[in-house]
Amino acid sequence: MAQYLQQVFGGPKSVVSSVTSDVDADFADYATAASPVPPSHAAVPAAAQTGLNAANIASAARPYTKWYRVWERVTLADFWQEFFILPILLVVVLVNLWGSRANRHKAKQWAATHLPMLESEFASVGFSGRHTSVGDVEGSSLAKTLAGSTDVPADMLKERSKDVYTTYATGRQNVAFLDVKISLYPRYNPFKWFLEAGLSLFFDSVPMPKERLEATAYCFDGKEKSIISQGQGAGGQSKDSSYDGFVWAVVHKDKMNQLRTDRYDVSLTTTKDHPKLPIWATVMSESAEVTEALLTPDLIKAITDAGEDLESLIVSDQPIDAPKKLNDTIPKKRISLAMRLNTTPASTSLFAYFLRLPDHLVSTAHFRPEALRKVRATREEEMRKIRKVDEDEKAEERRTQGDKLKREERDRRLGKMNADEQKKFLEKEKDKDQRRNMKKRSAKA
Repeated sequence: MAQYLQQVFGGPKSVVSSVTSDVDADFADYATAASPVPPSHAAVPAAAQTGLNAANIASAARPYTKWYRVWERVTLADFWQEFFILPILLVVVLVNLWGSRANRHKAKQWAATHLPMLESEFASVGFSGRHTSVGDVEGSSLAKTLAGSTDVPADMLKERSKDVYTTYATGRQNVAFLDVKISLYPRYNPFKWFLEAGLSLFFDSVPMPKERLEATAYCFDGKEKSIISQGQGAGGQSKDSSYDGFVWAVVHKDKMNQLRTDRYDVSLTTTKDHPKLPIWATVMSESAEVTEALLTPDLIKAITDAGEDLESLIVSDQPIDAPKKLNDTIPKKRISLAMRLNTTPASTSLFAYFLRLPDHLVSTAHFRPEALRKVRATREEEMRKIRKVDEDEKAEERRTQGDKLKREERDRRLGKMNADEQKKFLEKEKDKDQRRNMKKRSAKA
């Protein structure tokens, strides 16, 4: 009766009755079902729950603030990685700066001692192209500038890398130009330094890190007119700067085998000890007469003063790498000096003699034809080998080209034949190959 009155007078309807009236009677149980609850076996693990609780507590301990109030949202615990990384980066940067500065100071020390000698011998020292006054070492302008200082002009010593420095000189009689290279320890990278030192103990191909001086003087050899332009060479006539070609060297015995392996020109020589040289040094020469002419008392004294810092002093007209073409055998005369880097004034005597050695060669290196007979025979033998290899390559190329033409002619002839003619041609060709192979087997037997 109550339900009927409510329908007549429009009273409020219950939620359950409205749902059950709208839904089909078959789904009445689902309409009034409770909200789903996760089962007990799907509960969150204890560790994850603990982490979530800790994160909630931490977030609750850090209230939300303005964006610029960073100190209220972070703590020192958020920067533990930076506390470890930044000191390491700082040490790497400081070691790099210290190593670069130490190498630069070392190179400038060498330059302060040796560049005045270059200025006294060459008209232009450095990469600026500016002419300098040629005179004695003590009176040179550079020696006065560098007296008691290592402030070397930037255009006289160029930094190729943090452990390699170079300089250049030109404008001297009998010498076209001079290249100098200074190699230093990689102080800016101790890891590289120690790694190379360690590998050199186990592998011969990895050299022990050393501080070295490498200087190479390229001689004119009577080719001033072809090297110097007319405007530069208009300063008058110069005497002949040519001398006989040969290979001669004074080397440290520890470097003898390495030089024979690395340099083609030195491999042409024979080794013989000299009684006037120190026990650690030896002579590598193509002729005994050349040794007697070049091994002067001044050179012996300079080698003795340098001590075991000397690695090699080489006079050569042959290439460093083995020649593969006849053009590579054209003589290119030069003088090379390699020694450990030493910035003390006592080490300058050998370098000074090296700078004046071209003059000694021009004046004395003219030998009897009998003395150079072996030298010429060696050169001719090498040229004969190169010529033979070149002829073999050309013959192989001609053979390849001939085979190619034969194949093209065979293909052209086959293309003009019909099926029967092609079959007969191929059978005939097969018979020829069989007879040829039988002849080869019988010849071998």
